[in-house]
Amino acid sequence: MERLQKLIAASGITSRRKAEELIREGRVKVNGVVVKELGTKVTGKEEIMVDGVALSKEEKVYFLLNKPRGVVTTTDDDKKRKTVVDLIETDKRIYPVGRLDYDTTGALLLTNDGDFANHLMHPSFHIDKVYLAKVKGILKGEQINALKNGVLIDGKKTEKARVKLRKVDHKKNTSMVELTIHEGHNHQVKKMFEAIGFEVEKLTRLRFGFLDVKKLKSGEYRPLTPKEVAQLYALSNQEK
Repeated sequence: MERLQKLIAASGITSRRKAEELIREGRVKVNGVVVKELGTKVTGKEEIMVDGVALSKEEKVYFLLNKPRGVVTTTDDDKKRKTVVDLIETDKRIYPVGRLDYDTTGALLLTNDGDFANHLMHPSFHIDKVYLAKVKGILKGEQINALKNGVLIDGKKTEKARVKLRKVDHKKNTSMVELTIHEGHNHQVKKMFEAIGFEVEKLTRLRFGFLDVKKLKSGEYRPLTPKEVAQLYALSNQEK
């Protein structure tokens, strides 16, 4: 027996968090009966319908994309902008694991495995995300230490981070800063720099866990190997 939302996520149509929303909204039926209780457990042998469509298990796929600028991190966009899903050729219904801003580039995972996505995005699983930010202004020791120890964004203090000042350009009045975090708050990196009085001019995610995009050109992608998928699970468990 397993929870209904986990089984829905395992089918590949959405993440577990979204599956919970579908259940609460009354859009899920089990053997013809609407189920709204999140604690409901099923065997997997039942007829499960989501928005009138029966669940079917599909092959799980996992991709690493080097996200370019000007592409939205979503499955569809009401403004008809290009999405990260548009960049990947697959017949599976995939979606991004987390998000990168419209103007942010770099490492992004996409999958149809809802359980995997939930595992990596859940706050209790600490997987490093390494960013390189070009900011306006020259960072000094006190600002670097503030980032390292955590700053207030949206009323909450960020957890400790690793910070490296890569390069400064006094003529252009800019700094290149490498920032390693494991949280995933909305616009977190930009807000962290704003909290110490700096504006991010350019931002890229260099690495997600142990995965980087050094061998992928902007807009290129590759499938993850089974070993890499297993390593991501193991990494998140180790870094709780």
